[in-house]
Amino acid sequence: MQRSGYADLPLHGGRVPAWLAERMTRLGTAIVEAVVHHYGPGAALSRLSDPFWFQALGCVMGMDWHSSGITTSVVGALKRGLNPRAGELGLYVCGGRGRHSRNTPGELRAVAEARGLDGESLVRHSRLTARIDNNAIGDGFQIYLHSFIVSAEGDWTVVQQGMNEATGLARRYHWHSAGVRDFTCAPHTAIVGEPQGEILNLVDAQARPAQNALLELVRAPEATLAEARKLWMPRRHAVRAADVDLQRLGAVLAVAYERELRDFASLLLVENLGPRTLQSLALVAEVVYGAPSRFQDPARFSFAHGGKDGHPFPVPLKIYDQSIGVLRSALDAARVGDEEKIEGFRRLNRFVEAVEKRCAPAADFEALVEHERRISPALDGRTARSGPFTAPSRPRQMSLFENT
Repeated sequence: MQRSGYADLPLHGGRVPAWLAERMTRLGTAIVEAVVHHYGPGAALSRLSDPFWFQALGCVMGMDWHSSGITTSVVGALKRGLNPRAGELGLYVCGGRGRHSRNTPGELRAVAEARGLDGESLVRHSRLTARIDNNAIGDGFQIYLHSFIVSAEGDWTVVQQGMNEATGLARRYHWHSAGVRDFTCAPHTAIVGEPQGEILNLVDAQARPAQNALLELVRAPEATLAEARKLWMPRRHAVRAADVDLQRLGAVLAVAYERELRDFASLLLVENLGPRTLQSLALVAEVVYGAPSRFQDPARFSFAHGGKDGHPFPVPLKIYDQSIGVLRSALDAARVGDEEKIEGFRRLNRFVEAVEKRCAPAADFEALVEHERRISPALDGRTARSGPFTAPSRPRQMSLFENT
């Protein structure tokens, strides 16, 4: 049997504070709305089925960059934000964690009735994905979160997560209807979780002989999964330089802090934006427009709005609110035919990539983290545990770039 794809997602307890949950709903909804606006609901489903993009989305929304809590919190935020506008955006988020997962069949049937879809087929797909990941993949993880996101056209993505109480780890599974041809032969988009040695995977593309043997014994098809995209996440809480593509982060900083580049970038968005807001908006724009290859280092996106536990720095509420405001105003203008502001986000993303290709200096990771922590009080920096953040007073001049 082949191994599954995997990544380390440490289990985290606690709750997302209300001040962050409300902002996550607004920002996550705006980001998905921007993707739908430019590329359609199918593209949003495709991105949600990518474990790297999903992790980057959680990071830019202010969640802890590596923990299992990203899954529950992002799914919950999108359900709160997208479902009231499902008639307009064409996306419905069903299911969730615990008891909410048990509501999935009823929610899918309601969507199907409203949109003229085959509700029983959707329910069957929901049950199959859950049973395969819970029963046909013998990896020691029990599913506790099942989310089924379906479009008005009947396409769907499943994001579900299992827990291994013995190891204190979580494994997140992604499915996408566009990639599923046979539920018993390599159906997953990806599986993420820490390797636990050889596992039983009876939906692997090479598992047909084992499947046939089982069929002969019990007349019930079982299966495993093929090598998938791997997302590795360490147990440690701190973000380190090795977790981030410093060249790409350096391009964002250059656009945000170098005066001529900053003025031009601000002009692209038709806004009078300060450097710290541009830093966040550049990373938000990349989540909307970036190619799949650009999400191999999800931790980089935590430099947009920090993390709720203070890693790499506290959530800067003033910047978070400005990011939501600029994106929301651009989307509202686009709804009435004024595309200038929302196109500004696309131009900003292209501009950062162009600066990156011109060999922008790599970010000085330690200097940047220290800078963010030092300015955190002025930006109303918050953490889940301590409320407003008070940084040590060590004012000094520094460069945010290496060897400059």
